[in-house]
Amino acid sequence: MRFDGKVALITGAGSGIGREVVLRLASEGATVFGHDRDGDRLAETSSLAGGISTRIGDVTDPAECTAAVAACVAAHGRLDILGNVAGIARSEHVLDVTVEQYRAMMAVNADACFFFCQAAIPHLLETDGNIINIASNAGVMGQAYTVAYCMSKGAVVQLTRSLAMEFVKTKLRVNAIAPSGVNTNLVRGFQFPENVDFALMAPYMGFRPMTEPTEIAALFAFIASDEARSMTGAIVNIDNGVTTG
Repeated sequence: MRFDGKVALITGAGSGIGREVVLRLASEGATVFGHDRDGDRLAETSSLAGGISTRIGDVTDPAECTAAVAACVAAHGRLDILGNVAGIARSEHVLDVTVEQYRAMMAVNADACFFFCQAAIPHLLETDGNIINIASNAGVMGQAYTVAYCMSKGAVVQLTRSLAMEFVKTKLRVNAIAPSGVNTNLVRGFQFPENVDFALMAPYMGFRPMTEPTEIAALFAFIASDEARSMTGAIVNIDNGVTTG
């Protein structure tokens, strides 16, 4: 029960990594506030977790990010853990990326993390809390056919490091987890455009099976716990060796 008495706000809680993080933290005593745009999936997560507070909203709206943090604190009186898990991914030839596709990628993957952090930090400073952002191997290496996605996750990496430095003289901790392929609906439904050069993709395809979302949740729980009190500014790879060579 590492999180007994702690309150965690998790975005993307309706499925995939977000759902498993909710279930793991709740199983260890946390009071969880789950956020997602899909109300049905969010309700299913709540049921699986034995009942949690939830809020339906669009993370691309900065006002919603602020309101969600306020709602969490109003409901539970405090905030100890912020998990920025919500994300999207797509593949395309860079010359085919529309303005709308680019803006959506950055809004969900990067902007939402910033605005949730901005709203949550005053409360996290009061509880000596911590932030965990879900980055990606794509944020630390160049990848063909996912330029906008790589940009967005690279922004998450630098957000994490920069916040860690700005608050290094406090007890607030800011870290990121950088997975490669994770066995979720997002990855299983991932499609590449026509006429790609698969030789260019070999460096980041890897040689091992995909990571399971429960593995990400277990790592998340460790980093969020007091057992990792010395960790801040870390970008923790869990990518089956994709970024080692």
